[in-house]
Amino acid sequence: MYNSDDTMATEALVKKWGNSFAVIIPREVVKDRNIKENDKVVIEIVKKADFTKVFGSLKSKMSGQEFKDFVRKGWK
Repeated sequence: MYNSDDTMATEALVKKWGNSFAVIIPREVVKDRNIKENDKVVIEIVKKADFTKVFGSLKSKMSGQEFKDFVRKGWK
């Protein structure tokens, strides 16, 4: 049975494996969670967003430096 208190998030790599895809679980996660071969795990799939096409496309009357100065107000 799935226990929601035992969840964690990590980034994993998807690779082609025959006609399917496989997810490579990082060694640290395997060790931390004591995952063994043939263990059943629950995986929630969330595709990482790519904002590279959005960056710089939003129009503003403020320059990049003006925006950084505006955001930094109050950090002191």
